Amino acid sequence: MKRVTFVFLLVAVPGAWLCAQETKPVPKNAIRISIPGCAKGAVFTVGRRTADEPGSIDVAEGTHMHMNGPKKMMSDIKAHEEVRIEITGTILRSQLDPGGLSIGRNIRITPGTPPTATTGGVPMPQQIQIDMESWRQIPGECPER
Repeated sequence: MKRVTFVFLLVAVPGAWLCAQETKPVPKNAIRISIPGCAKGAVFTVGRRTADEPGSIDVAEGTHMHMNGPKKMMSDIKAHEEVRIEITGTILRSQLDPGGLSIGRNIRITPGTPPTATTGGVPMPQQIQIDMESWRQIPGECPER
């Protein structure tokens, strides 16, 4: 009986470990990113990168993203608003490359929609949406806002 239990553990434990390592597949029109910064409510502000926390893709410092995720994860992040965190999630590729012509730091000229008779008010820029997968606390504190 001990031999059967031992063999079962030898097969089951590594198999469970491999299943735990699987990540959710990324859709073709999206990309998985990891970026450092600070959160306030559901808004994440991209922070300065350091050599030991480089992130996975270049997103301009100060960029705001709206975080979408499970309630438990969002409440955990809200409890850590005063410290820096690194988030991992997926965003649409089209949100990273807005198109247009860059003429300076954080200044971009993009083609707009043609005016119509029903267009009114001031157009608001689209905020990047990130579907949260995980987060972790990193060294440092967030600046006062």
